[in-house]
Amino acid sequence: MSCDFLALANSGVQSLQPYQAGKPTSELERELGIRNIVKLASNENPLGISNRVKQLLCDELDELSRYPDSNGFYLKTALAQKLTAKAEQITLGNGSNDVLELIARAFVSEQHEVIFSEHAFVVYPLVTKAIGATAVQVPAKDYGHDLDAMAAAITERTRLIFIANPNNPTGTFLTSSELKHFLDKVPEHVLVVLDEAYYEYVDKAERAPSIAWLNHYPNLIVSRTFSKAYGLAGLRVGYAVSNADIADVLNRVRQPFNCNSLALAAAELVLDDADYLTASVEINRVGMIQLTERFDELGLDYIPSKANFVTVDVGRNGAEVYQALLQEGVIVRPIGGYGLPNHLRVSVGLENENQRFLEALCKVLALK
Repeated sequence: MSCDFLALANSGVQSLQPYQAGKPTSELERELGIRNIVKLASNENPLGISNRVKQLLCDELDELSRYPDSNGFYLKTALAQKLTAKAEQITLGNGSNDVLELIARAFVSEQHEVIFSEHAFVVYPLVTKAIGATAVQVPAKDYGHDLDAMAAAITERTRLIFIANPNNPTGTFLTSSELKHFLDKVPEHVLVVLDEAYYEYVDKAERAPSIAWLNHYPNLIVSRTFSKAYGLAGLRVGYAVSNADIADVLNRVRQPFNCNSLALAAAELVLDDADYLTASVEINRVGMIQLTERFDELGLDYIPSKANFVTVDVGRNGAEVYQALLQEGVIVRPIGGYGLPNHLRVSVGLENENQRFLEALCKVLALK
């Protein structure tokens, strides 16, 4: 074959590398023949799906020969009521990643710049480069967003700014006052995406009233997901809340049926399952203490996190430690690609899963 198909691709796509998701347990089983694997790599909810969702999915199977509701009427209605918003402000996506890409494709061109922080979610530079826009990565401050520097980076070419709060993969957090001070500096024609994928894990008293801010900042877009605290990662459903004019633009480029029937029904149900959400948050709170207290005992530095993961400095090449942990049947996430070559991101699991990881880490690092 003589044709260079990579050369035929858009220039922005040519420089991309495929997104590297956390290694699935089935892959490690095939590669090493290991059983009873603990996966703490993808910030998934260790509780699994709720019992109410399990029953619902069984009840919905007979309808899978039909297309889903392309507009997601019932889920949008439930979200609007829960968030004190209007249904026409909501855009549904195949996970919040889908929504982030929709925003970039709808509003950004090759003539524009997109601003995001160092150590921020890898999807931000990925979607920016894919559409041929200029990526402006602002150096991090204490592993998180330097909002003053990000505001100073705005030019006449800036069209979009991504902010993750809490940030992935560092777990750092911006206060309401910090965010509001930043938003006051941003010109109205520059869109700001506040990515709140881990919003539910933040203490209620500390959460930014971001949805209420939409009335004052028409250029603000808030994105959230059902993949984390709500336990629906495998069904892929997320959403954005914005002013209605922005949502109208997003729905012009959104693929029809981008949320499947099971995802729509499960998200609507779990949104109202307060007991499940409370249990998810509590498991995370307890597990975070279990991990970080042991890190303290071992003398390992870590980045304080408001999410359902913690990033720890293992004091040596993180990729090598990751590979050694695989041999012990434990999957975590090396984040050298985020500019943190000596760190591992560890999702908070159940008590026994956290303990299994800690024991394996001590063995690999020869710690006691």
